[in-house]
Order: sequence, then structure tokens, then C-alpha cells
Amino acid sequence: KIIHRYYDTYDPLLDVMYAGVTRIISQQSDFFKLALDTCELEILEQLCMKLRLVEDDVSYKYFLQEEHKEVFFKKVLLHYILSPPTKNTILATQPLYPTERMLWNPHLVPPSLNFISSKVATTTTLNLPKLNTSFVDMSDYLLRCYTLVQLESAYGIRGDIVDAVKRMRPVYRSNDYTQQSVYDDEDVEVQQEGGGTTKFQGWAKMSLELYSPLELKVVAPPKLGTHIPGKVEAEFVLDFQNCGERLRKEWYEVDGLKEFDNLFLGCVDAAVMTGGSAPYMPNSSHKNQQRRPIPDEEDATFPKRFGITAIRGCMVLQVRDENGTILSDPSYQLDEGKKPPKGNKRFVRVALDAAQYAADANGTGSPLGLDVYKSLNIVIRRHGRENNFKATLETIRSLLSGGTTDIHQSIPKWLKPILLGVGDVSSASYTSNNMKVFAKQTVGVTDPDAKLDYGDTFLDGGHLRESFPGCDILLDDDEMKKEEADVAAKEQQLQKRKNYRVRVIDPPMMTSNNATAQEKKVEDGTIPIKVEATSYPFPSGINGNPIRFTPVQVKAIRSGLSPGLTLIVGPPGTGKTDVAVQIIANLYHSFPTQRTVLVTHSNAALNDLFEKVMARGDVDERYMLRLGAGERDLQTTSKHDFTKTGRVAHILSRRAELLEIVQCLSESLGVSGAAERGVDGSPSYTCETAGYFNMHHIQKRIVMFEEKLQEEEKVAVGSIFPFKRYFGLDDNVAMTKEGAKAKFDTLNEVFSELAEYRPLELLRSQRQRTDYLLTKQARIVAMTCTHAAIARSHLVDLGFQYDNIVMEEAGQMLDVETCIPLLLQKGESDRSLSSLSSRLKRVCLIGDHHQLPPVVKNMSFSKYSNLDQSLFTRLIRLGVPSIELDRQGRARPDIAKLYSWRYRNLGDLDHVNTRPIFKKANTGFAYTYQIVNVEDFEVRLCQMNENMLVTVDISFMIFSLSC
Repeated sequence: KIIHRYYDTYDPLLDVMYAGVTRIISQQSDFFKLALDTCELEILEQLCMKLRLVEDDVSYKYFLQEEHKEVFFKKVLLHYILSPPTKNTILATQPLYPTERMLWNPHLVPPSLNFISSKVATTTTLNLPKLNTSFVDMSDYLLRCYTLVQLESAYGIRGDIVDAVKRMRPVYRSNDYTQQSVYDDEDVEVQQEGGGTTKFQGWAKMSLELYSPLELKVVAPPKLGTHIPGKVEAEFVLDFQNCGERLRKEWYEVDGLKEFDNLFLGCVDAAVMTGGSAPYMPNSSHKNQQRRPIPDEEDATFPKRFGITAIRGCMVLQVRDENGTILSDPSYQLDEGKKPPKGNKRFVRVALDAAQYAADANGTGSPLGLDVYKSLNIVIRRHGRENNFKATLETIRSLLSGGTTDIHQSIPKWLKPILLGVGDVSSASYTSNNMKVFAKQTVGVTDPDAKLDYGDTFLDGGHLRESFPGCDILLDDDEMKKEEADVAAKEQQLQKRKNYRVRVIDPPMMTSNNATAQEKKVEDGTIPIKVEATSYPFPSGINGNPIRFTPVQVKAIRSGLSPGLTLIVGPPGTGKTDVAVQIIANLYHSFPTQRTVLVTHSNAALNDLFEKVMARGDVDERYMLRLGAGERDLQTTSKHDFTKTGRVAHILSRRAELLEIVQCLSESLGVSGAAERGVDGSPSYTCETAGYFNMHHIQKRIVMFEEKLQEEEKVAVGSIFPFKRYFGLDDNVAMTKEGAKAKFDTLNEVFSELAEYRPLELLRSQRQRTDYLLTKQARIVAMTCTHAAIARSHLVDLGFQYDNIVMEEAGQMLDVETCIPLLLQKGESDRSLSSLSSRLKRVCLIGDHHQLPPVVKNMSFSKYSNLDQSLFTRLIRLGVPSIELDRQGRARPDIAKLYSWRYRNLGDLDHVNTRPIFKKANTGFAYTYQIVNVEDFEVRLCQMNENMLVTVDISFMIFSLSC
């Protein structure tokens, strides 16, 4: 309007005037720059004044030079006209790996409150987002998580880099071999006369010097619509000739470099080291406290003191030996007959951060430009558990770039308000009307009016009655026929092991005015709850459930089997893992077409959960899959491991065994001879030929057998049984119809299992077979929350789907680490089949918010930003209904009293008071437990000299019981 009013005849501004009436996106900035370049300086100044972008006075003329005025006015106009880029756009072009500019910028990565005096800590304002209990939308939630995870990971990375560089002990070696070094508190000025190089006199377990400079291999052109390279790959060489055996194992054996590991390349230039010690901490207010230097990991001057000029992150793609063998290939690692690696050099191929490479190329990332990559001379690696930040950041960024569409399709509608902390907090509970309506309308969920299959949850009928105290039990529809059965028969029936389906009939809901009074009557037993139970045979040959669950544990199992959100609070020793195992096993048997995902925080907890599921004996191992690197510590009786590669090997081995059974069966029927094998058409050649053999010979004989039984009622079953030779039976063997049917079922299971393996014969590559196993075959998939973030993009691309998710150690996961496993699948493609777009039906979170929170190294993020608040804790604080287990069986009663006050009604199981092991004294200790008080604990930790080996052993509870 201003241009039209005052400059309608000024041609250079006409293009700007007719460009549009709204603010223009930043991608069209070049068009406006060209239009403004043709304008005179006087016109630009008048236009800025009329738009009131600058004041009419001449104050700016005093500090603005004449040659800079034109650039100034153009910048002002462009800033006014162009819309700023959105946060999602900024994230799409932001590097994921921190650089030296971020790591040692105290305004971005604040110091931890541990090293700030109390006076400063209480008055400091930090520019950090907070994780509250509620959020505006998923974008708001994810952006907060992205910022905090990025800064917290940068803080941890900085500490690891500082530790590695100090241990490497860089020195400057001039041409005349005069060494200058800077260690600890020594103040040495490094002479830079003449040429020289940086050498390292020390060594670090997690850091090595590069044998040769980094060499760029691939710089792919940008993808459509982007301005950064599609990918950037480089290669460097490590030489282990002068390394000890321990260091070699650390880098390229069991815990060595693997595919997708994150590394950090650094440039340490000893010629620019300033030396000296760290500055002293300001405003120290503690009495009797001497001035302390700032710890090196908190010191912003550390790069100058030790000559760190550049830090760049990368991801390992492959590791090769001198013979070209890819050592990082999983198939090579699992090969028992593999040859040892050749030579002492390792060629490491890495993927650099493409966004950082683009910034370095245009000069905004490093003043050295692309030469910064040639200056890198050390590589630093981190422990795997601490090095999962990139996968988490990539997952969040991909979710935000999709406009949260993926989130809305992956998370069911009944769960979204709970995750955001809005709406009715009890709407996702299995007892809510919302979930009852969902259960009636959703396939694969037990109707609330039908009986719920508890499987082998109850050891006997008596256990079933104990699990529903104060309820009217109707067992097998006749109340055990109490009036006709004597006491002995009743006891015998109760002790017999059976499986049960149970329906809990809640009393009809009353008006809201009488609801509270009704709840009290239910608790007092005035209004009894009816429970209908139906038993069915317990399968033979399996161990099943050995735990006599308490009533509260049974309630938790019921909630886990029902649709909706289940929160189980498990104090120490209350059987959280046993409850999780029972829920998993019941879901496996009750819903054969559904897949359950198991997630934990640590590999140890995941292996424990996995081993207990395997120990039951009723879950076929071909349907179980363990993702991640922690499988090597899994203790099972299986011949093959539970990785994707190991499961494929198990299936192929099992296929060969079953085809041999088919061969024996074919020979017993005279269909083929012992020498007729292979491509000659033998039934045992492939799963396909076995299927034809089953159709034309096995099923045909079974049908003929059943027809003869119907025609001749008095015929002997054993005389007409068609497979006597295969089963090694005599001609006149006595057999019942049930016995014949059982043997037919055995044969049908063989061919049914072979039919499942048939697709693997069509898939030739190992990758295709493992992907098929993951998406089609496996019904129980276990992974850590770290691996869930790493594998999410691959799982979504494969079309991975699951119906149930069980998370243990939920109280120890970061909020976003708990949320990501809920997003491992896309929504349903056909929304007309259901009112919801997500396939997820059950979410079970198990943990204890009173125990260890998520690990956050920087206390500024935990105390100020609530980063150590897990999703499990947040839901508890919101008031989401939860089930708290109330009986512990791990600790002695005296020890349990130390923490039982923290829980509502924590008691002890009977064996805690009766078993001899709980009554014996702890050898060498006078008391059951001892408490040690340490004065000024945090202050003393801060005063420790980092070069001294100090061991602080604080024992709050000492007892000799094994869990």
C-alpha cells in the first residue's frame, strides 16, 4: 500500500508491489534482492521511514557509515517482507552432531548446577524449555524434547572428549624435536617458531590417533527440494601396531567398532595450546570452602588450553582389514569358521553429517572451510548406551518434518490426550466406558461382556478363589456342585492344574450422587462382585506359570490383557517381571494373529524378561526375536541365538529336520525310496513339495480313515490306522479315536510349520529373509528403547506392525524414549474398517517412579527443565489410574521397612517370614542393615583431585540375599 500510494510511478518498486499482498516465504528472497538492487538509496531510506522500520530522526546516521547504508536498508526491508523460516525448516538443515562451537558455548550448553554455588544457582535464569505434565500439541512436545536431548547429549559428549584429550597428552614437536607440553596445572608457553607437528605422549581407551588424514570419498548431490548434499562419506585409517592387546579388543573385537556406531573426529593442534589451569569458580559461598578451579568438563576455555580447533561427528558404515574383509558385517561376526583379521590397520568408512558439511563448504561452519576435515587427527568413541542421541534426534526430526501426520496415524485416539496431559485422565483405563466401547467395536479385543482368557495364571481352583477376595465365584457354571461333591473330591478338583477363562461382572453403575456410596459398599462386600470362570485342559509337556500371583497382581494381569493403557507400579521385589511375563504369554495364546513388542531400558532387564518367557516352555521359539546387540548375554537352551540372523539359521535348521520327517513318512508309505532325494521330485525336496505330498497322500489317507470309522462302527481303530509303520506300531495295536486324532495332529503340525517356512525358500538374500522374519513371522519382538530409536525408520519402511506393547523399567526411560516405541508403525491403510487409524490396542507400562529416574548428567536439565521426568512418572503425576503391587518377597521385613513407607500398602509375602534363608544372619555383619552418613557429600565430590584414585563406597543397605 505504501508503494502504491507514494511510488506508483517508480518502476523498480512495481515488481515488489505486485508480488502479493501477504508476507512472502524466505525461499523467494532472491527475487526481492534483485528488485531492491535497482532502487536508489534515497528511495530505500524513505520507504523504510514510511513503513516506520526506522525512525525519522537522524540518530542512526551517527553510527552507520555511508557505504553501509544501502546494505542496511535492504536488510531491514527483506526482514520485514520475508517470513522467517519455521522451526521444522531450521531443524531439517541443522546438524545432528555437536561441533566445537556448541560444545563449549555456555549460553547453549549451561554448566551443571553441581558446579555452581547455591547463591548463583537460585538466581540464574536459563534459556531452556521445560517438560511439564501437559503440552499444547505433539509438535510442542517433540520440539521441547529435541532441544533438551540435543543439549544433554552435547554435555555428555563434551565430558568424554575432555577426558580423552587429557589422557592423550598432546605435545608440540618442532623440527628440532624440542618438545613442549601442557599438563594439568603446568603453565607452559608453546613456541611456534618454524614448522612442527602435534604428537600424543599418552593414550586413552576410547581415543586413537588417525594413521592417515580423513579422505572424502562420496559427496552426493542434494535431493530434490533441499540444499544440502544427499550423503557425505569419508574414510580414515587406524593403526593398532603399537597398541596393547587390551586396547585392540576394546576397538575391534566384542565391544569394538560396529555398524551405525557414532564417532567423533577432532583436531588437536598443540601449536596453539595456551596451557595453564582452569579458572576458579565464581561466587563460592560455602563456609570453610576454598576457591576451587572449574572442572575441565565445565571449563569454556578448555579448547584454547589444549588446542582443540574442530570437532566433527560421524557414523560408522563399515570396518575393513588390510585384506578388504568387512569386519563390521553381522554375518562375519556370527561365522564360527571365520579367519582372523589380517594386519594391524583398520580402514573405517564413515558417513559425515551432510548439513555440517554444507555449512563448512559455505564458510559458516568453520573458517577453514572444507580444509577442516584434513586437519582432523584423533577419533573418539563412546559407550553404546550413552551414544544413542543421534537416533533419537533423527526420529524426532522425521516426525516433525512430516507435520506430525505419522504421529496421528501411529498413536490411537484414546491415547493421544493422555500423552499430551489433557482431557479425562481415566479415559484410557480398561474400566472406562470409552475403552468398553472401543472393545466392542474393535477386532482382536475381548468383548467386555465375554470371558477373558487368563491361561495358566491360576495354579488351581483355590488360587482362583484367593485372587478374587469377597467375590461370588461361579466355577464351571455349577459352583463346583457343592451340594453333591464331598470334601475330598472338592480338594482334588481344586488342586488339579487347569487353565481358566474368567469374566468379572461388575455391579451396575448407579447415579453420580450414589457412586461414592456404591464404591464403599463394593469394598465392604455389601454389594458382592460376581466372577464366572470356565476351565479347560492345561497343555502337557510345558512348565507354565509357577507363580502364585497375589490378588493385586491378578488385577494387573487383567488390565494388561484388556485394551487401553495399563500402569503398573512395582516396588522392589513385588514381581514386576513375573507379571509382565504372564501378560506376554497370555497375549501370545489368546490372540495368535497379534504381535507384541517388548521394550526395556537396559539389555540386562530385557534378557531377564526374555529368558523368563522362554523358561515357560509354551511359547515357540520360532516366534520370538531379539533385536539389538545385547543378545550375546542371553542365556537360553536354544542352539541358535535370537538375533534376526540367528533366527533365520534356526528356521533353516528346523526346516531341514522337518523335511527329514517328511522323507521318513514318505518311505513308510511307499511313496518314495530311501535313495530318492533331491531334485528328482522327492516329497522332502522343498516345503512346496512337502505341501503337495501332504495334500495328495497324508490328508487323503486321513479322510479315508474317518470314512471307514463312520461306515463300520465296530471296526478296530488300530487295524485301519494308516501310519502304523511310521509311528512304529504293530498291526493289531489297540488304539482309540482320540489317540489316532492326536497322531494326526502331530503330522498336521509338521506340515503347518513347513508351510510357514516356504517363503524363505523364495527369498534368497539374507536381508530379505531377516526382514520377512521380522514383519511376518515373529510374534514377540524384544528391543531396548535405544534400539527402537535406531531402527524406527527401517521398521516403518518395512511396514512393521504390532498390536501390543509392554515396557518394563518405564520409570528409567526419558519421556521421549518411552514415546518413540509407540511410533514404530504406520497407521491402518483402510480407516473404514475402524474408527481409529492405529493398530495399537494395548499399552502396558511397568516401573517404579519412586526408584531411579532417567540418567541426566547435567543437573541444570534435570532440576530446571525436568528432563529426568519419565513418561511413566508424568502420567502418575497427572493422576492416570495405576495398579500398585503390594506384596514383596525379596528383602527381609526389617529391610523392607526402610522403604515401605514410600508406598501405600506394601507388605510381605509369607515366605519372607518362613524360609530359613531369610532368618540366617549375614556373615560378617553385626546388624541386618547399616547406614553410613557422609557430611557435605556433593561438596566433597567436587573437591576431589581428578588425578587421584579415590574410592567412595557408601552402603545404605547391606544384605546377603540374592534376588
